[in-house]
Amino acid sequence: MKFTLKTATSHFFLTRFSLLRTPTVTTIPLPLLNYPLPTRTTTTTISTPSFPIYCACAPMSIATQHILQVRDKIELSDIERRIFDRLLATLRHFNLQTQLRVAGGWVRDKLLGKDCYDIDIALDNMMGTEFVDKVREYLLSIGEDAQGVCVIESNPDQSKHLETARMNLFDMWIDFVNLRSEEYTENSRIPSKQSFGTPEEDAYRRDLTINSLFYNINTGSVEDFTKRGISDLKSGRIVTPLPPKATFLDDPLRVLRAIRFGARFEFTLDEDLKVAAACGDVKDALAAKISRERIGTEVDLMISGNQPVKAMTYICDLTLFWTVFNLPPEFEPTISDGCERLCIAYLDTAWNLVHLLKESTFTDEERRLSLFAALFLPLKNTTYQVKKAKVVPVVNYIIRDSLKRKSKDAEMVLDLHRASQKFLSLIPCLASNEGLQSDDIDWMRRLINDVSAASRVRVLTGLNKVWEVKPLISGKDVMNVLQLKGGGPLVKEWLEKSMAWQLANPSGTSEECIDWLREANSKRVKLE
Repeated sequence: MKFTLKTATSHFFLTRFSLLRTPTVTTIPLPLLNYPLPTRTTTTTISTPSFPIYCACAPMSIATQHILQVRDKIELSDIERRIFDRLLATLRHFNLQTQLRVAGGWVRDKLLGKDCYDIDIALDNMMGTEFVDKVREYLLSIGEDAQGVCVIESNPDQSKHLETARMNLFDMWIDFVNLRSEEYTENSRIPSKQSFGTPEEDAYRRDLTINSLFYNINTGSVEDFTKRGISDLKSGRIVTPLPPKATFLDDPLRVLRAIRFGARFEFTLDEDLKVAAACGDVKDALAAKISRERIGTEVDLMISGNQPVKAMTYICDLTLFWTVFNLPPEFEPTISDGCERLCIAYLDTAWNLVHLLKESTFTDEERRLSLFAALFLPLKNTTYQVKKAKVVPVVNYIIRDSLKRKSKDAEMVLDLHRASQKFLSLIPCLASNEGLQSDDIDWMRRLINDVSAASRVRVLTGLNKVWEVKPLISGKDVMNVLQLKGGGPLVKEWLEKSMAWQLANPSGTSEECIDWLREANSKRVKLE
């Protein structure tokens, strides 16, 4: 017997199945579910699961609320201490009057008591490449190897505006760059002018106050040049160092970074920041100045993060949904008002299910693709035409063109959408304890018809690794029990049912499976 179901397909079906749980009903204007989106708005009742809510678009429960404790000082790990000791020894060896500061996310995470392995060091009076050469020379003088020394050229599309020197110390990669001030042109996020800057100038040019903190390696102290980085970290606020509109117009990618960090830490977005992010000028700048690859990378980080629903809800609330998930110029049918809210509702349900089944059930890639599939499910019947009048799902355009993700990502999401329609026929069987008539059910119903109602969910959760499961019994075993002289459709049918029993009873033996087969066949014969 050969099963070709893919892991993510079964996970996605489970997402749909979770809608059957006792619902909390909310009525909002939304397009019809599972059918071509109408050109008018229809009032639809959306049912959301009543099991504990883990998503961030709803008020956080006590179990899921994260209270972040901010430390008064940074505690270095042994490796971090050894790294910084080597850098300070380099300064002493060459009598350099350079201040070494760790910048950005490492400082934020260490103050929150989190591990961070991304160390970026800012230098106040020399280029990163110059200092790395000095470090390498010093290490060689004391008989140590300088590993992995390299220079990363500037690449604005990858948020690298300056040349960065990198080296590996004690199995950790360290980036070195100079402190800088920047000026931007009107139609680009690439700085038109860069120069050595003061620590204060460098802090104010950063995206958020919580990312503007420095750890001065020379003095062993945290420096807060915006005078509010630590207080915003303690109060859980997402704020820009400079006025938000000017900050976003200089680099519109900062809008998505603000959303991502706000969702990740469950922080509150500043009201002025929200007004600026939702204004037309910033949305136009985001569409015009930022490459779709960078937008796709930020969205990927959000979907793969710890609060994807909160992140997508922020995007929706700030009216950025269709700027981020850009559509082709022409498509049909017309997308109804409120469709983006339906997208969030499906994502919410899928995210709840991920937690209900425990995240260990999914690989990171399975989870990511399942969430993308849920997010775009309301658009599954919307299409657009390409050359030669070929009709293509609009979801393909969003993933491949708007987000610049891999073609195989789009293919998998579309496969999940197609499979979801087939799995819908299984829902009545799972929702009811009643038996089904054999002439009214399809192959999936037949697959589980002889499995007890209590075991049906276990059958489905077992589908995620179904192609790796070795059947307990063979076609020959089925023929012996049924007293058949040859194979055929009946043998195939009972092999499928045996696999359903096996998935529902993962610790069962071949003997127990044969006993079940014999008993189930006996009941079938009596009914006939």
